[in-house]
Parts: sequence; C-alpha cells; structure tokens
Amino acid sequence: MVSFPNLKTGAVAQYPAKRSLVFQNDALRFVDGVEQRYRDSAGPLHRWEIALDRLDEGEVAAVMEFFLAAQGAYEEFSFTDPWDSTVYPNCSLESDALEVTAKLEAWGATSIVIVENRR
Repeated sequence: MVSFPNLKTGAVAQYPAKRSLVFQNDALRFVDGVEQRYRDSAGPLHRWEIALDRLDEGEVAAVMEFFLAAQGAYEEFSFTDPWDSTVYPNCSLESDALEVTAKLEAWGATSIVIVENRR
C-alpha cells in the first residue's frame, strides 16, 4: 500500500493546513414533493487540504512519485493526521490532477486534498 510522504523535516504538512469533517447525506424526492433524507455513511469522514510551499527538488520528486504510485484518486493509501498523529489507513486523493508550481530555481509548491474513504 502507498503511504503519503513526509517532508524532509519529518512533518506531513505545512501551515496553513485545513481539516474538516464531512457527512455524506442524500435526499430522495418523491412525486408528491416529499423528501426523504438519509445518511450514506456510518459517521463523518475526514478531509484535509494540504498546501505545500517551498519544497526542495527532493520533496517535489517524492510528492510526484507518490501521486504516480497512487494513480491520482484511484489508489488507497494511509495518511497520518498532522493534528493528532492518528493514522487513517483508507484515504485517497480528491483529484486526478496534480499541479506543481516552480517558485524559484530549486523550490516548488503544490496543494493536495486528501479524503477519508468508508469501506
């Protein structure tokens, strides 16, 4: 299984980073206009927005290698929550695209959104 790479400092993310809880709710609308709502998961799912800036060439290469190994949003991987160090074993990327920006000669930046999956 693929694992999200740590930065050279050992950290998973840089500040600012965002963490949120997401419920998967859905609604069915019947012909008479009445709605029936239901929860599509047993509980909330975690979502992290990780902005990475001032990455050196090795860190950019590690993030790109991780993205290729995860095949975008296809593959599951484990992610360590930067707030409480809890390891979530069933996560994926929210997008199939990774945009890396070259800031200076040897520095890069990117942002990644990670979502927890329910089995």
